[in-house]
Amino acid sequence: MCSILSTHFYILHFVKLLGLYLLNNMNQIRFEGRNALFFSTLRSRIDEHLNSINVKASGNWKLYSKTIILFVCLALLYTLLVFFTPSSPLLSIFLCALVGVNFSFIGFNVMHDGSHGSYSSRRWVNKLMALSLNVMGGNAFYWHQKHNISHHSFTNIEGADEDIDISPFMRMNHIQSKYWFHRFQHIYGLMLYTITYLMWIFYQDFVKYFGGKVGDRDIKQNLSLVQHFGFWVSKLLYIGVFIVVPIFYVGLVQTIIGFLCMAMVTGLIIAVVFQLAHVVGTVDFVAKAIPVTSIEADWATHQIRTTANFGTNSKLLAWCLGGLNFQVEHHLFPKISHIHYPKISKIVRETCNEFNIAYNEFPSMLGAIRAHLLHLREVGT
Repeated sequence: MCSILSTHFYILHFVKLLGLYLLNNMNQIRFEGRNALFFSTLRSRIDEHLNSINVKASGNWKLYSKTIILFVCLALLYTLLVFFTPSSPLLSIFLCALVGVNFSFIGFNVMHDGSHGSYSSRRWVNKLMALSLNVMGGNAFYWHQKHNISHHSFTNIEGADEDIDISPFMRMNHIQSKYWFHRFQHIYGLMLYTITYLMWIFYQDFVKYFGGKVGDRDIKQNLSLVQHFGFWVSKLLYIGVFIVVPIFYVGLVQTIIGFLCMAMVTGLIIAVVFQLAHVVGTVDFVAKAIPVTSIEADWATHQIRTTANFGTNSKLLAWCLGGLNFQVEHHLFPKISHIHYPKISKIVRETCNEFNIAYNEFPSMLGAIRAHLLHLREVGT
């Protein structure tokens, strides 16, 4: 009897260990490429360049002055619209649209660098800048999980990268399910992008909060008590500042129109900038396999294959977009502030040519938009 019970115990123990093994190995993603020399060479050249000009990888006065300009503009626009509302409805709508532009630029330039730890060499400054997202209705913690961990680690991998999932309304690649209305997505796509910001702050953040997942992957880090408190307080403060207070001073209908105008502009700009970097015909998409998705390239090469630059010769575009038109450089070196991307892009391009790795780039933003719409039409039909 003892031997039977002992055997039964070991069987149960084995089954438990097997279950834990399978659970831990489900949906694993492995980069099988062995071209480590490419990234080590590139990284050493970038480090040598920064050392030669004696600058830190983090931001400097160029970024700090931009931050001041953007937040001062936001404060002025808000004060003018709420407390000194223009008599002209068209002027008010135009100013609300400018608030949307301002929101997106703060996200690109301030929050984004802060979230990646590249805004400053001081950790507390980076955290503070990352929290600017909470001011704009989002949540810095869930952005970090979604963007820094999932998107940057598993770029354009179906199921793991939530940024390429707008299903079922949009089909971003040939891997995703296809429906009859996708044949028109290149027509209605830009209009659909206008609601992405609203969906983000009022729906997707709460799905992550209560579901504990980003895409198909569990969020391994639990929220602290302070972060739980911060989630709800920042959401309520955002609603209070940008909806309740304007209703009190301006009126319900005017506030709804103005808020929707701001939110739609914000969503359109943010969505388009991302799509131009990762959803065009020249980049790769990877299908997910269970239990292990094997990527034929090494991590750095995969980042280049799944990412595209656009309009990198425009200083104005780089200033407004926080260097996100240098998306290849950003995915390879997210810890380097975007103000350095124009200088290091030449090194990245030359090293890619040396190692025979295709470097995706569109000469202009308009060219990239055209490529994105053509890609949507192609995968939709």
